[in-house]
Amino acid sequence: MEKNFDAIIIGSGIIGCSIAFELSKLGWNTLNVDKLSAAGHGSTSNTCAIIRVHYSTLEGTAVAYESYKYWDNWADYLGVQYPLGLAGFIKRGVFIFETPVNEHLKKTKQILDELGITYERWDPAQIHEKFPLLDHTSYFPPRRPDDPAFGEKNDTPLTGAVYYPEGGYISDPVLSVHNVQVAAEAHGAEFQFNTRVNDILKGASGAEGVLLEGGRTVRAPVVVNAAGPHSFVINDMAGVVQGMKIKTRALRHEVVHVPAPEGVDYASIGCPSSDSDVGAYWRPEVGNHILSGSEDPECDPREWIEDPDDFNRSLTEQARAQAYRLSLRIPDLRIPNQIQGVVDLYDVTDDWMPIYDKSDLPGFYMAVGTSGNQYKNAPVVGKMMAKIIKKCQAGHDHDVDPLVFHLAHLDWDVNLRFYSRLREINTESSFSVLG
Repeated sequence: MEKNFDAIIIGSGIIGCSIAFELSKLGWNTLNVDKLSAAGHGSTSNTCAIIRVHYSTLEGTAVAYESYKYWDNWADYLGVQYPLGLAGFIKRGVFIFETPVNEHLKKTKQILDELGITYERWDPAQIHEKFPLLDHTSYFPPRRPDDPAFGEKNDTPLTGAVYYPEGGYISDPVLSVHNVQVAAEAHGAEFQFNTRVNDILKGASGAEGVLLEGGRTVRAPVVVNAAGPHSFVINDMAGVVQGMKIKTRALRHEVVHVPAPEGVDYASIGCPSSDSDVGAYWRPEVGNHILSGSEDPECDPREWIEDPDDFNRSLTEQARAQAYRLSLRIPDLRIPNQIQGVVDLYDVTDDWMPIYDKSDLPGFYMAVGTSGNQYKNAPVVGKMMAKIIKKCQAGHDHDVDPLVFHLAHLDWDVNLRFYSRLREINTESSFSVLG
């Protein structure tokens, strides 16, 4: 006899596992279904796993800070031990150059002041003292290496930077997902891998479960789309796309890994950094490497993917372009002939802000459009989605009367309309991976 569940969650990345964790703590029988072989083996496995508190919006910043508190107290949040240990939070802070693109972080600092979040403003002398490897020259706008003007200096140097002490990165993002999986399983959650969802079952009352590859069905009155870059495929199965003002699609992204400058232990001195002057972000990586991704400047083409199961997983000249742009900021950087790195997909919304919401199909919920910047927010997203699901299943109309979620560490309320599928495009967004 087939077992029924209270909720089926499609996807077992950091978001899907966090939702399972929070629903299972409420006593719900949950099942995560994933087409891959283990939790965290999708796009989460290739995340840069940067933990930062600065976003372009008040709500995004508040949620990020709340989530930071869970990462900073990871063992307490999980409440379980894992045989292979817990993911480590490398708490080295986050460093951002002030540039005309980010309006010298004026708005960001105003948001942090409003929320009471700590930061430090550094002038060029302080930047040199802290990070002597960095060149302070302005090269704006970001260019590709084949541009004749690549590497041309501007007359005006960069004026300073902001350092956020409450930040860093997770040493092993896949391990962090396994940690959450085990925590969810301790409360009765179940996981099924190597299993593809072929359709969403629907009845007169709404969602009724999923049809799996091979023809097997699993029943539940709640189905949650946490499928990452496959989110638009699952939404299409559910027939909910037409009822969404904000939609998602998959974007191919490359991250390059290059050796640190000779004689430099970058893991001990470096931290996650971002620089819109050259259009790059970077952080330390294992093996005394530095990983770097694009901040999506205008010079970098965006490759939208129609089939998230079929895209080029090999590095291209884009990775080399990122390495060369980083070398403008770190002049002693070593760029090998054979470039290394990873290629994966972002699940991107129209405004690069996520959707955490119900849908027009009763019982079908979405935690999608994470846009390369929501890994860090997973602990809070799990809690928000659990509240939305519980309340809506009890009859609350979240569209008419949007729920409010209390951020306990900040003692601040966020209106979850901010994450609605029915919102207008958020013009406060960076429209990039920065969120």
